[in-house]
Amino acid sequence: MTLFDPATTAIVSIDLQEANLTSHHEPNSPRDVLDRSLRLFSAARAAGSLIVHVRTSFLPNEKDSLAPMQIEKMRPLNPVREPRWDELVAEVAPLPNEPVIIKRSWNAFHGSDLDVQLRRHGIKTVVMVGMSTNYGVEGTARAAYENYYNVVFANEAMSAITTAGHDYSVSTIFPLIGRVRSVDEIEAAFAGRAE
Repeated sequence: MTLFDPATTAIVSIDLQEANLTSHHEPNSPRDVLDRSLRLFSAARAAGSLIVHVRTSFLPNEKDSLAPMQIEKMRPLNPVREPRWDELVAEVAPLPNEPVIIKRSWNAFHGSDLDVQLRRHGIKTVVMVGMSTNYGVEGTARAAYENYYNVVFANEAMSAITTAGHDYSVSTIFPLIGRVRSVDEIEAAFAGRAE
């Protein structure tokens, strides 16, 4: 039995952007998350699968945020927006036919065309990678589950502000809405090898 059919699977990559590459994340460093995600991107592209790149961005005054009060609560974690904070890391390099979605809350489906893009491409399964595990990844994955997508989580290609936050999502929430697998297992599935 295979984990998924590459023809109907998309990687949904959450916030592999400049601000996160230089921030503190656990248990996997941002560099490790990026490198492992890039490895899965290569496997997905070789299999003809879709990659959807999601990045967080706001107007300079952040009035278009879907959760302005939450942004203010988190301000101590990101007191100043550095230039290019919201740009995808250069290595991500979306291909011309890979959608780039802007999200303004933890859930990339809300207020975006993510669901439309996935359905137009015939996607049934989403593989989640990115940062942060218990914010953007979990928020988007919950919505994916509620929209009847099969969800697979690439455990080592995610990370959170704390190891405890990451571990709670991976051990408690994710098994209820999808399947947690290693990067090796997901790479093998893109290559058509059985789980």
